[in-house]
Amino acid sequence: MVSQLLTPANQLTILRMAFIPAFVILVVYNQLGWAFLIFLLAGITDGLDGLIARLLHQKTTLGALLDPIADKLLLTSSFVILSVKDLGLSNILPLWLTITVISRDIFLVTSALIIMLSTGHRNFPPSFYGKASTLIQLVTVTFVLFLNYKSYTTQWLLLLYILTGAITIISGMHYIYRVRKILPRSSTNPK
Repeated sequence: MVSQLLTPANQLTILRMAFIPAFVILVVYNQLGWAFLIFLLAGITDGLDGLIARLLHQKTTLGALLDPIADKLLLTSSFVILSVKDLGLSNILPLWLTITVISRDIFLVTSALIIMLSTGHRNFPPSFYGKASTLIQLVTVTFVLFLNYKSYTTQWLLLLYILTGAITIISGMHYIYRVRKILPRSSTNPK
């Protein structure tokens, strides 16, 4: 376990997790330029950890678990902090969007855990829709952070919010479709 923890890729993932409280604190204290930089660095480490793991042939079970956890923690923290109205930000993420994003993630994790415990099935590869949802969520947070840093507002954000919400819902519905294929068909023998 210690040797898995010490791989360069896993250290980058852990660094990304360490960036999260720094990012939140910087937003709270209106240090938006630094918060934007930390968020970008976290995104860079996300790309680098997978690349390094593949190049150095150091893919680990721990890394496979930590990477999506780090991604979800960063995105969830970002959506929550950027939804707080009392911070005086120029652009606030709408509460309905934050609730949609977090609810979908809770649903996915809970249902995967239930499936794992009840059927033993452990393979949940990301789908195209799941990856698209994560990407558009990252774009949304990045754009909102940048606009807040520049103290600029635009009406186009509403379209981005709607697109993000729609793709998040579509990816959740696609997950339900995939789960129905995984679960064994229950027998319909009358008692």
